[in-house]
Amino acid sequence: MLDPIVGSCAKKLQDVITEKAVMILGVKEELRKMQRTMKQIQCFLHDAEQRRTEESAVNNWLGDLKDAMYEADDIIDLARLEGSKLLADRPSSSKNIASCTGFSFLSCIPNIQRRHAIAVRIKNFNVELEKISKLGERFLMLKNMQPKEENPVVRQMKTCELVEPNLVGKETFVACTRLVELILAHKENKSYKIGIVGTGGVGKTTLAQKVYNHQKIKGTFSMQAWICVSKEYSEDTLLKEVLRNIGVDYKQDETVGELKKRLDTAVQNRSVFIVLDDIWKHDAWTNLLRTPLNTSSTTIVLVTTRNDIVARAIGVQDVHRVELMSDDTGWELLWKSMNINEETEVANLRGLGNEIIHMCGGLPLAIKVTASVLATKEKTENQWRQLINRSAWSMSKVPIELRGALYLSYDDLPGHLKHCFLFCSLYPEDSNMSRNDLIRFWVAGGFVQEQGEQLLEDIADEYYNELIYRNVLHPNPQSADYSLCKMHDLLRQLGQHLSQGEFFCGHPQTLEDKNLSKLRHISIFTDSDSITLPNGNKEDIRARTLLIGWTKSARVENTIFKRLPCVRVLDLTRSIIQSVPDSIGTLIHLRLLDFDGTDISYLPESIGSLNSYVVPFPSKEELDRMIAIDTINTKNKEGTISFAEFVDDVQPIKVLEQATGQARILVAVFDPKKIPGMADVCVGTSIYRLFFKAEEDLQADTGADPSDEDLLSDKDLEEGDREMEDAEDPNPEPSG
Repeated sequence: MLDPIVGSCAKKLQDVITEKAVMILGVKEELRKMQRTMKQIQCFLHDAEQRRTEESAVNNWLGDLKDAMYEADDIIDLARLEGSKLLADRPSSSKNIASCTGFSFLSCIPNIQRRHAIAVRIKNFNVELEKISKLGERFLMLKNMQPKEENPVVRQMKTCELVEPNLVGKETFVACTRLVELILAHKENKSYKIGIVGTGGVGKTTLAQKVYNHQKIKGTFSMQAWICVSKEYSEDTLLKEVLRNIGVDYKQDETVGELKKRLDTAVQNRSVFIVLDDIWKHDAWTNLLRTPLNTSSTTIVLVTTRNDIVARAIGVQDVHRVELMSDDTGWELLWKSMNINEETEVANLRGLGNEIIHMCGGLPLAIKVTASVLATKEKTENQWRQLINRSAWSMSKVPIELRGALYLSYDDLPGHLKHCFLFCSLYPEDSNMSRNDLIRFWVAGGFVQEQGEQLLEDIADEYYNELIYRNVLHPNPQSADYSLCKMHDLLRQLGQHLSQGEFFCGHPQTLEDKNLSKLRHISIFTDSDSITLPNGNKEDIRARTLLIGWTKSARVENTIFKRLPCVRVLDLTRSIIQSVPDSIGTLIHLRLLDFDGTDISYLPESIGSLNSYVVPFPSKEELDRMIAIDTINTKNKEGTISFAEFVDDVQPIKVLEQATGQARILVAVFDPKKIPGMADVCVGTSIYRLFFKAEEDLQADTGADPSDEDLLSDKDLEEGDREMEDAEDPNPEPSG
């Protein structure tokens, strides 16, 4: 998994070494040395990744290497920033300025000190990186192997590629028919509860969905609600979800008692059918929902759970146990999930297929993810036998419920997709993930590898499709073009297990038990009215991502900007934050900042110093206004919207039947090189495609054309190198 990170850093170094803003620092040779060491380390990575799960020393070595790569990434950003400052301070012609002699030498000292500090940091880093390289080669005896070539596969998603377990075999159809008949037989009862019980990944939710959407159920009850309960849930969030499902409005700040009362009133003398999916504790029913739903004329409850005890505590009157798949049904699911048209294409491999089904334990989820791995291989006995013999099936240090097919599905992912997969574990259990959000998070987080002239957003979109194709992300069938997806809770558990120590998803209070200097990606959800990061020194928090977008509206202190010096992705969606302080200008690594759904209306001047920055304009009123006036204005800079083919008569490119969520536009306006080519904007139910271009006045502040090749002459660079050498020499020889 580290190969893409090391490779990305090496590629960045190759690019920055020739940039004038970095050349002026006089550290070219040290950066080249860093690049050479990284390329050498890349040769050991394949062997290290194979040994990391079973050998703690190798795993620790990889952890140290990852920390070093994050440090290298930070150094590259810092070098570019400081070099740009020095470049801006240096006149384009040396004729107009005196040399650094006499009194004028004092004005040069700050620049020399800045360059010296960067040079020392790079030199010290190279020493540490060399130690890591030697430790891997000499003491851990890592083998020198050629890095694996991983060519991304472009997937054009089609409905036929997504095979659900209920589309194969007869078991699900028979079970669904029986459950529907039981529900309808009790529809006149005051209360009836029925349970679907089975191990994780066996298809409980799939069966429940088939029952919920059955044509005989639709329209039978006054109200229907599908609720994902999950292991960790908050009472107010659960009540709000029930109210939303049955079409009842509520206020965000209502208490649990007020929400219960609202539900009590809404269902009075009505018939209700409710599914409680993936319930782990009976309290969600017995202590929370039972009393307010008691005012209904009929309440039918269908629960899915892994635990018989939970089902009995809820008081289910009938239980359906989902059994493991038979060989025939498992085989059908296997070859259909490989996206092949006819069984005859793999009929000669049926024996090996049955062996794989047994290794999957007859679990539909395991069979589907294994089929996705097989789909990337040749349909030969040799290839299938190689997969059966993979060591990934028997990783002893992975929790038993995550071993076998689930770990294999992760292990087979290309390195760049592994990062994206692990990032998805930052989302709360059972939550919908937006394609657009994931794409911008992955791009801003540096998970997307460049491919020629292709836009990073388009490459990230291919990553998303590939993860769906591999069945590690499951699209929401109700969303258009698979724009929403979920991750199965077992795959999410796998992601959290593999990323523990680096990724965190949970309540802020539990952050206090974590090593903040190691955590790189933090996702917070809480029932509290405010979010506070644990106390500690600024240097202690090295997080590159902070997401709080799925909490209720919680208060966030604006001191948070000072606590996150390394942050690249900062999502403060729907939070209550009063102001953005000037200190935001010090977040030199920031790539994406989201204020969607907040009351922020003013950005400080210091934000203009950020090289790469994305500003969301969240409100519908702003979108309407922008379409009307053709221009996006901010405190500092300006970018222009143009409509392709719609200059005189603006028309939507698509009209939706229903628009969900808040309209939003993301516009990079602070660096003309970073302005996106286009964005699709939803206003009401109409989608507009906007195209962006940089105004000439975006470059007015610099007083120079970035394309001017004479901006920094070779002579200037040579002078810069000499100044740097003088700054590093504690005992310079006297001149003349």
